[in-house]
Amino acid sequence: MNEPTTARTREHAMMYTELLDPAARLHTLRRLEGGFVDPRVSAAMHAVRFAATILWPTAPHMPPPGYRQDSEGILELIAHWREAALEIGEFAPPPTLRLVSDTAPPA
Repeated sequence: MNEPTTARTREHAMMYTELLDPAARLHTLRRLEGGFVDPRVSAAMHAVRFAATILWPTAPHMPPPGYRQDSEGILELIAHWREAALEIGEFAPPPTLRLVSDTAPPA
């Protein structure tokens, strides 16, 4: 292996290792009281896990990330990330009441 390739492989391994820590911290932070899960923190956690999973094959001799990321699961997560970011679907804010008054005089 030539020197630039070796340097790149080392950098990939270091970045992979660095991604595992925030993924673990986000996993801890996403749990809310009452058994609820924070959708934004969950989306961030899955994004970091996805990045680590994508980088892992380029970092030889590193252990697997410890969680599974398959194509179908990733597509499902992407849909959830979109909904969380746009606050639609299950991530939509609760509806607010809007008072409407009739400004026309009675007939």
